[in-house]
Amino acid sequence: MAAFWQQRGRRQESGGLGSVLDGLGSVFDVLLANARLVLGVSGAAVLAIATLAVKRLIDRATSPRDEGDPKAEQKSLEDSWQDLALIKTTPKPTKKQRREDLSEPLLSAARPVVPDPRGSSAPLGAPQVQSRPLRCLTLQEKLLSHSSQLVVPEFQVSLVPQLARSICSQLQNFLRSKFPELPFGRLSLSGALLDGLEVLAADHVHLMLPLVLDAGLWSLISGEDTVVRNPQYWMIKRIDLGYFPRGCSPWDRFMVGQYLSSSVLNETLHKLLVASINWPAIGGLLGCAIHPVVASRELKLEVKHDQVDLSITLLPVVEMEDKVLLAVPPEGLVENLWLESFYRAEVSRLKELDAADSGARQLCLRILNGVCKRQPRLHKLGGSPLTHLILHLSDTASDWAEESLADRFQQVLEELVASLEKGVLPSYFNPKINLFSGLLEEEVDEMGFVLYRAITEPEVLLK
Repeated sequence: MAAFWQQRGRRQESGGLGSVLDGLGSVFDVLLANARLVLGVSGAAVLAIATLAVKRLIDRATSPRDEGDPKAEQKSLEDSWQDLALIKTTPKPTKKQRREDLSEPLLSAARPVVPDPRGSSAPLGAPQVQSRPLRCLTLQEKLLSHSSQLVVPEFQVSLVPQLARSICSQLQNFLRSKFPELPFGRLSLSGALLDGLEVLAADHVHLMLPLVLDAGLWSLISGEDTVVRNPQYWMIKRIDLGYFPRGCSPWDRFMVGQYLSSSVLNETLHKLLVASINWPAIGGLLGCAIHPVVASRELKLEVKHDQVDLSITLLPVVEMEDKVLLAVPPEGLVENLWLESFYRAEVSRLKELDAADSGARQLCLRILNGVCKRQPRLHKLGGSPLTHLILHLSDTASDWAEESLADRFQQVLEELVASLEKGVLPSYFNPKINLFSGLLEEEVDEMGFVLYRAITEPEVLLK
């Protein structure tokens, strides 16, 4: 009896649900028949997929279950979720394109898809845009990239030497006509631009004015043997005055006591540059404006051209006993001192070392010079001190290949900080000379602060 009522209940339940489902099926059939007319092709496709999913649900609901299979109920649920997912992931029909949309740039279609914060899956067929992690550059890559930014513009590389040589020729002719009795040598250009070590801009150049001295009438005295006690300076002494009295040498007119005075010579040339030479006429001939700097202790000309602003420094130079001496006396009462220059030897040694092992010493020096040029507190470190430091390191660090540029750059910074802490940077060509002797204590502190931070963060110098 119980089995009878159970079977009857099933038939009633099946009959009631079946009639309802049959009614829904007929409705779906009518909708599908007219969907293409009402909704269009895309809308009909969406409706068809949705109908298929619902029909599957109906079929599972009406189909008899295998009561002996414990996984049947779980399997039915999984199929139902798959059908629902099918409805969710069905692409929406695209809107009819408007005429004004045709004027939009094509790049707008490549906008990345913003993920749904609720966790819904992306539409089928949508482009999957994967965010690439930012690539972190190494110090080596940053140095090489930075070096490409230090290149002097090509037009300056060709224009500046040409303009400086033209001014040099005009000045040479004037000196010969004004002082025919003085044996000046041939004026020549000098500077980092001509040696390939200039960075950022060609804004300065040196004019070297040689003084031809009779070696039998003049001799050199080291600055260590004078009151200044500085081996970086020298004095040029007039000798054998008993046999060759004053006037035997054309340079005797620039003597103070028994010494050739760099200060007196500079004062004479300064008056010549400021008051005697018709620079407006020369500038008009060369297509630029030339103005001597009146207030400067140096013999300096400021040149303004349409494409470049240039500073030219005139340097009287004496070459004796394998020494190159410049008329650059220190500030103070001593006016007979001549500064020994190692620039020619520095550049020659750098190029010789790089040629021997295909090294990157000159590249490292250009990067460091660029850093010092952009950092006001490091200006006095540029040029000669950096060159001597790199030459010192070349004696201990053998690997100067371009692949080791980052290691050598880091090592230079560490050596600079150590030298500033001691206040001593020996000259490569004369260890008795301290290249930091002319720095003030405040300048040393400022430079040390900047470089000490750069040891752990070298990138701060490249910004």
